[in-house]
Amino acid sequence: METIRTFIAIPLPEDLLDQLARVQRRLDREVPPRSVRWVRAEGIHLTLKFLGDTPVAKLPEIKAALGAVARNAPPSTFTVEGLGCFPNLRRPRVIWVGVQEPTGRLAALQDAIEEVMAPFGYPPEGRGFTPHLTLGRVNRRVPPGDRALIGRAVSAVEVGRLGEAPADRFVLFRSVLKPSGAEYSVLAEFPLRGGAG
Repeated sequence: METIRTFIAIPLPEDLLDQLARVQRRLDREVPPRSVRWVRAEGIHLTLKFLGDTPVAKLPEIKAALGAVARNAPPSTFTVEGLGCFPNLRRPRVIWVGVQEPTGRLAALQDAIEEVMAPFGYPPEGRGFTPHLTLGRVNRRVPPGDRALIGRAVSAVEVGRLGEAPADRFVLFRSVLKPSGAEYSVLAEFPLRGGAG
């Protein structure tokens, strides 16, 4: 059975991607050399659900289920601000910028996607939804001392409010892993229509 790697995400506007690239460059000057693999700025997006290996034969059903979610989900706007690390600043593995959406619409959308994807064999994430934009991943072989330096650099760099972005659609992306990093292509786009008319 043929499979492809897929995920569901909200794409970001160009001006916000430029701001995120600036933050990456600032951080890159502060962290130990080659300690972080930075996500290509044009590839940064707000992930709603990572599916991973997806049977090509199931794609029409998956698209139909996602289309039903989009028809009922109202659009919203989120704010991008602040900087942090998963799991924490002392042992950083992922460097991220925060996402705030106070109405709860974004969380409800993510919840609805989790619900319709479960029957396809993609169980809900156990840890709850923490919306964020991944800027970079700390290389596995980085020694603990350098990890601590990365955490300190992240806490020292002031990132205020970078901007707002519309959550008016989401995309089913294909991800192809290459030595130069993952490359993404759009499989289907779903405009949010809940509350329209």
